[in-house]
Amino acid sequence: MSVSAARRSAFEILRRVETESAFASVLLAKLNAEMREEDRALCHELVLGVLRRKLWLNRVIEHFANRSCEGLDLSVRLALELGLYQLRFLTRVPPSAAVNESVNLVRAGREKSAASFVNAVLRRATREPDCDPAAAVSDQAERLSIETSHPLWLVKRWIDAFGFEEGAEFARANNRTPTTSFRVTAQAHSEEVIDELRSSGAELIASKVCPQAWRVRSASAVVRALVDRGAIYVQDEASQLLAHALGAHPGDRVLDVAAAPGSKATHIATLTPQAQVIAGDIHLHRAKTMMRLAEKQGTRIHVMLHDARTQLPFAGETFDRVLLDAPCSGTGTLRRNPEIRYRLKPEDIADLSHQQRSMISNAARVLRPSGQLTYSTCSVEPEENERVIEDFLAGHSQFKRVDPAAPKELVTSDGYIRTWPHRDGCDGFFIACLERRG
Repeated sequence: MSVSAARRSAFEILRRVETESAFASVLLAKLNAEMREEDRALCHELVLGVLRRKLWLNRVIEHFANRSCEGLDLSVRLALELGLYQLRFLTRVPPSAAVNESVNLVRAGREKSAASFVNAVLRRATREPDCDPAAAVSDQAERLSIETSHPLWLVKRWIDAFGFEEGAEFARANNRTPTTSFRVTAQAHSEEVIDELRSSGAELIASKVCPQAWRVRSASAVVRALVDRGAIYVQDEASQLLAHALGAHPGDRVLDVAAAPGSKATHIATLTPQAQVIAGDIHLHRAKTMMRLAEKQGTRIHVMLHDARTQLPFAGETFDRVLLDAPCSGTGTLRRNPEIRYRLKPEDIADLSHQQRSMISNAARVLRPSGQLTYSTCSVEPEENERVIEDFLAGHSQFKRVDPAAPKELVTSDGYIRTWPHRDGCDGFFIACLERRG
């Protein structure tokens, strides 16, 4: 009744994602350091693959099981999802291993009576490898929803906002494994880090999205070692672009309004060490995380507690640069956080948009004349992006939009930065740069 370390860990992480609303990326980052590299890689693939394909997998399971997945015990459903994902998407895993280990997962979970059921469903799946639950669906939105495992309301929203082709490309890209991107911290020298990675066999590609950002493939153990000693920081290219778009200068007072976990604040401090960077958050434990991150990266930021939904604890016109990377739906990060798509509700976007409008008004009050306010989200939803900025500008005549510092292919006709996973190979981000008139 043996189960590999990779499959056992994947099963437990998926269980916690469902029962505790945990985030898979956080749990995967905490995997046992003693786990073999190949087991670690397989666990990552299983967890994120199952989450990205969950709706499709459930449709196939229901076809072979002749019953609804909602009526299945959680451990049984997870074992079936893991087994079926391996059968359909992992060509290097022998079908016998995928089936037997899923059966053993159920037995190990004291669901012995369900072992024969899991075995029968997966054996049938091996005999009918061409089953596609989306094939017979005539409605294109519903077919795309099943094919890409996104809730139908999200798919319809993207089709309405961006057109079918763009929405479909975006949805499909959300199921592709993202490349690891990083920046070199103030603790290290870029040339030495790059040389170390290349000598270890890593494939490095300079980012076309953001200056000084890198994409890396292979050498994952060396990447983790560099992260552990604070030499590099893993951060998506679009997220890194924010600090460059902000454009802080030496001597500037900079406020990162909603800064946790500190990715952007520490990057700003790395690029402009002579600036005074203040990073705020509402939660004490997240503020402590920022302080630890700054220390590890060798940067200096000033961390404080505040609630950006209310008036900020600063006098008006205090800062030269203000960054509001607003709390959002996160739909631009579904490659990395696939569970978000199943947790979001339509009303969440409206609620977040209302909150974002309050936060940008509060952030604007503390910006000095001729200063720059940079607003961003990792959402692709227009209600959280263009419409927030348009409404803000309509009510704040002392502000104007300015052209952002970014590659021209990332800048929309309206003068905003938008990045897309299917077009740019990075997270979906929105960035707007506004200036307070002097």
